[in-house]
This record gives sequence, C-alpha cells and structure tokens, in this order.
Amino acid sequence: MDLLNFFFRFHHLLFYQINTIIALFTHHNQMSSPIMSVAEKTAYKRNMVKIRLARFGRKHQPIYNIVVMKAKKAQQKLPMEVIGTYNPIPVPLSGNDSGLKIKDVSLDLHRTKYWLGMGAVPTPRVTWLLKKVGLLPQFWPKTSALSQHIDKPVVEEIRETQELPVDYVRKRD
Repeated sequence: MDLLNFFFRFHHLLFYQINTIIALFTHHNQMSSPIMSVAEKTAYKRNMVKIRLARFGRKHQPIYNIVVMKAKKAQQKLPMEVIGTYNPIPVPLSGNDSGLKIKDVSLDLHRTKYWLGMGAVPTPRVTWLLKKVGLLPQFWPKTSALSQHIDKPVVEEIRETQELPVDYVRKRD
C-alpha cells in the first residue's frame, strides 16, 4: 500500500510540474489562441493581474512602488501586494569619489517569481527593470500593439453600381 501511495504522489507531483512549465511557456500566447471564445477572452482580461509601477513620493521627486494589481483597477487603489521599489533619480554611491550615480531598485525576487509563475503580466517598464535585475531573459517577448487588435478587412469588396437612364432623373424646377 505504501508503494502505491508513493507512486500516486510522485505521479501527481510530476504532472503538476510539467503543467506549470507548459503554462509558463505558453502564457503569452493565451490571448491569441483561437480556442478561447470572446467571453473567455473578456473574462481573462478582466481578471488579469499585472505587475506595474505605482507612483508615490513628492513633487519632482518620484519614487515608484512595484506592485501587483488587477489590470482594470485604478492606479491609486490599494494593490494586492507591494514587491519592491524603484527610484528613477540617480543617487551617488556613498563613500565613492568617482561620481558614479545609480538608480535604486529593491525587489523581492521570490515573490516576483511567484507572481510571474501565477501568470501576472509585467508592464513594459517593469519588464525592462526585471531584465536589468536579471530575472527575465533579454529576449523576453514584447506584446505588439498589432496582435491586440481585431483583424478587419482593410478594403471592402467593390460593388458594381447601375447607372440610371436620364429619363428617370427628376428634372429641376
């Protein structure tokens, strides 16, 4: 009985890991899948979680929280989780006389990996930051604006028109 129980647990764990790996590699192509109906795409977009920047700080001194939020939620609302901060203003290193200035990024890597694994989509600026930190590869795919539009024909079919004879045209008074 113990051997059967061990086999079941091992099989379940292996199946879960394979599905997680497949989900990670196919996440960006979910929206372009023809299998999803319009209602499913709408529900997916409504419930989509994004990793984005939320500004705080003073006027002319921005500091950004790197937050996890629902995609349709307002920018100033409370996030699901704050996973880091980003200071875009370069600050000189303490004790360094070379004048080298750095932009400060503090990030909880474990939580970021967790949210990326759960399907959270980073915004372009957060993607750039995650590439700089080394969490995402440099060839991370961009979402093109063209793939988000519905395919519509550019030119309608040309319809032939019939010209009316001059007799049918009403004369002016």
